[in-house]
Amino acid sequence: MATRPTGFDQTAQPAKRPAPFWHRLNTFFTFPLQSKPLMYSLILALSSMLFKVIFFLPDALGILIVEIGILLAASRYGFKITALGSRGIYNADDYPAELDPDWKNLPWKLFAIVIAQSMVVGWLQSVSPTLGTLAWLVMCFLLPATQIVLVQTCSFVETLNPANAWNAVRTIGWPYLLLCVFLFLLSQGTFIALGLLLPLFKGWILLPIVNWVLIYFSWVMASLLGYAMYQNHQAFGIDLLPGAGLDDDKAPVDRRTPRQIEQDAIDAQVAQLVTAGDMTAAVALAYEEQRMRGEEVAAQRRYHRVLALAEGKTATLLDHAQRYIPLLLRSGQSGEALKAFQTCRAKDAQFALQDAPTTLALAKAAWNTGDAKDALALLQGFDRRFKGHDAVPAAYELVARVLLQGMNRADMALRVLATLESRHPDTEAARETRWLLRNHVPQGAAGGCIGF
Repeated sequence: MATRPTGFDQTAQPAKRPAPFWHRLNTFFTFPLQSKPLMYSLILALSSMLFKVIFFLPDALGILIVEIGILLAASRYGFKITALGSRGIYNADDYPAELDPDWKNLPWKLFAIVIAQSMVVGWLQSVSPTLGTLAWLVMCFLLPATQIVLVQTCSFVETLNPANAWNAVRTIGWPYLLLCVFLFLLSQGTFIALGLLLPLFKGWILLPIVNWVLIYFSWVMASLLGYAMYQNHQAFGIDLLPGAGLDDDKAPVDRRTPRQIEQDAIDAQVAQLVTAGDMTAAVALAYEEQRMRGEEVAAQRRYHRVLALAEGKTATLLDHAQRYIPLLLRSGQSGEALKAFQTCRAKDAQFALQDAPTTLALAKAAWNTGDAKDALALLQGFDRRFKGHDAVPAAYELVARVLLQGMNRADMALRVLATLESRHPDTEAARETRWLLRNHVPQGAAGGCIGF
C-alpha cells in the first residue's frame, strides 16, 4: 500500500525497533493528560455549556448543535494524534506547526465510510440474517484497519476498498487481534468510568464530565492506533518525522531550536577568535550580535564575557552592565546578574548601578543567597544616589535586615531604624523594620541618624 506524502522533512529511522504496543500502555493513557491535549479537552468539554447562549433555539436543539461541534473538533484532534503517532511523535509539544490540510476532513470521510458499510450490512441483513450478522462482525473487526488506511491515504475511495483494510491487518499480523481487544476494552472503559463518575455529580456539570470522559478515551485509542502503525512503520512504508519515537526507542535527538543552534555556532566562533588571540574580531562579532538582539540574554551574555576578557574595555563593560544586569533580572536569572555585578566590581571597585529598582532587586537577590557583603555593597549610598525615590524606605529596611540577621550588628541596625523613622515614619518599611528590631530597641531609647 502506497504511503501518501506528508509534506514534512524526513529523517532516518530509529536505530532500535519500537517496542510492542502492549508494552507501552502507560504512554497511551497519559497522552491526553499532557498539558496541551489536557487544556484542549477541558475547553471542548466545558464548551458543551454554550447551548445556554443560543437563545433562539430550544435547549435540546442547542445541545445537539454544540455536541456535534465538539465531536467534530475532538475527532479531528484524534486523527491528528493517530497520524502523528504513526510517524513517531508522542509529545504534543513536538507537534509541527503546519499539518496536512487533508487531515481535517478525515472525520467526515470516516463517517461516510461507516454509513456506506452499514448500508451494505443492512442490505445483506435483508437478504439473510446470518449473512448480515457476519458482515457486521467483519465490519467491526476491520474498523481499526479501516482507520489505518484512511490515515495513510486520506482517500475515501481507497479506504472504502476492504482489500486495503485486509492488507493492513496482514501487515500488523497476529498482534492485530490484540489491538482489537485493547480497543474494545477501552471503549468499554468509557462506560465504566461514566458509571463511576456520574453518581457523584449533579446538575450542569454532568454534560462536561461526560464529554471529557468520551474525549479522553477516544484520544487514548487514537494514540494506541497511531503507535501500532509506528511499530510497523517500515512495513507500512511510513516516513518518520524529526525526533520520532519514545525516549528509549531512539538515539538522542537534538531538540535545540534553530535560534539556539545559531547561537551555539556564534559562541563557538567567538571562542575560536578568543583562543586565537584576535580579541578585536571577537569583540566586534559579539557587539554586532548584541546590537541586533537587545533583549536576547544569550547575545548580551556573550558580549559581556568578551568585554571582561578584552584589555582596555573596562569602561565599555561597565556601561554595558547597566543594561545587561536589568535584562538578567527581568529574565529571572538573578544568580547570573550577581556574577555580572561582581565582575564589574572586580574591574572597578566603585561600580554602581544607575537604576534604583534594579539596585534594590539585585541587593535582595544577593541577600536571598546569603551574601550580606554584596547586598550592603549594592545599597551603599542608596539614599544619596536616589534621593527622593520611592524605593529608599525599602532599601533602609533591607539594610537593617542584613545588618541584624547577616552580620549580627543590632546596634547598627538600630541606627538605620532611627534614620528610617525620622525620614519615612509612616511607611510600611518603617513598620516592618520596627517589628524586625522589636527585641533590640531599648526602653525609651531614641537613636540618631545614619546614611548608607
